[in-house]
Amino acid sequence: MYFVDTLELKGLGNRSYLAGGPRTAVAIDPPRDIDQVIAAAARRGVRIAYVAETHLHNDYVTGGLELARITGARYLVPAAAQVAFARTPVADGDTVTVDEGLVLRAIATPGHTPHHTSYALEDAGRAVSVFTGGSLLIGTVGRPDLVEPRLTEQLARAQHASAHRLADQLDDTVPVLPTHGFGSFCSSAQAEGTATTIGRERRTNEALTLDADAFVAQLLAGLDDIPAYYVHMGPTNAAGPAPLDLTPPELADAVQIAERLAAGEWVVDLRNRIAFAEGHVAGSLNFDGEGQLATYLAWLMPWGKPVTLLAETPEQIAAAQRELARVGIERPAAAATGTPADWVPEGQAPASFRRVAFADLAAAVAGGESPVILDVRRDAERAQGHIEGSTHIPVHQLHRRLGEVSDGTVWVHCAGGLRAGIAASLLDAAGRQVVAVDDGLASAADAGLLARS
Repeated sequence: MYFVDTLELKGLGNRSYLAGGPRTAVAIDPPRDIDQVIAAAARRGVRIAYVAETHLHNDYVTGGLELARITGARYLVPAAAQVAFARTPVADGDTVTVDEGLVLRAIATPGHTPHHTSYALEDAGRAVSVFTGGSLLIGTVGRPDLVEPRLTEQLARAQHASAHRLADQLDDTVPVLPTHGFGSFCSSAQAEGTATTIGRERRTNEALTLDADAFVAQLLAGLDDIPAYYVHMGPTNAAGPAPLDLTPPELADAVQIAERLAAGEWVVDLRNRIAFAEGHVAGSLNFDGEGQLATYLAWLMPWGKPVTLLAETPEQIAAAQRELARVGIERPAAAATGTPADWVPEGQAPASFRRVAFADLAAAVAGGESPVILDVRRDAERAQGHIEGSTHIPVHQLHRRLGEVSDGTVWVHCAGGLRAGIAASLLDAAGRQVVAVDDGLASAADAGLLARS
């Protein structure tokens, strides 16, 4: 008997896996916070004998090296990956026995990276799962443009060939278990569903239904911006990440929070955008702790800048600290819990701004106002339709382009409200009068605001 457990990393949009038999197991693409992998193994009553990486990750810091060190597991890393630590190099066709009758077989699948390797789990000689990392995903493939611009087309063609190789080697019933595709920007598109098989991908994945030229042209045309922090992930993983430190950060009072803001540090309020709009520390920024915190904060924040976290409870601080560590934001400079009244100096009141719906924006326009409308969606979203006369600056570029926003009160929107909340906090911190349009884009169409691009 074998098992495969899935470890969801929703904040990063990834999955890791623990697979094995009655006694021993292999961890695939483990996260930085390895305690959850160890806990999964303990629940199964198995020893982690192997840790396997499909590739050097570009979107998160791996816990693989530390997990292997702590458990004594052999660390399987693709042989062509250039790393600065001892590991067991893995080449195409190499196998290891995970447990009696249970074998892990390496399949070279370059494309997401030049050295990318998938792993087929075989029980009694029959493939029962394939861990595809950033190769074949659910309805799509991993991005080919994260390594080196000059290699992008070459890697896109390799993705097509690798998808076909997997489909040729494995039966239609074999479950496909990717690492990316559930929100990670390492995926060229988001997953179509939560589970798939080789057979389903053979019928629906354009890497398997289009010829190479058509697939490559379509893949390259659909590539979007790369999160800025990705440039730091590969080198960190190649060097060998340091052990994780999740001890609580230093506590800050209202005076210290004000001092950190005055010093140009980032003070990040983890509460939801509704609470933030109603009251917050002037100058603080809003990144909802439940809304892809690590992706957006690491993308926008200048790398290495000290960050202080504000939240209602210590548990929320701890959860954010864990998630940020996954992308190399090692230690918050400080933290504070409570409410905005606790975080502002005595005698001062929290700042606030308005939240409205698209219907309110439409009413303002119909009433003769000329609001400054800022669209902070990505380019591909903007291409599907926009509000006439709106300024377009994707949220991840806004902190560098604030000077391009016209004078006046700024009505800022995205497709659902989360990114508009981040953008509103950036504008508010810069001293602008802002209104956050906290609404779904379908309401903009209902209000007659959308024009085709």
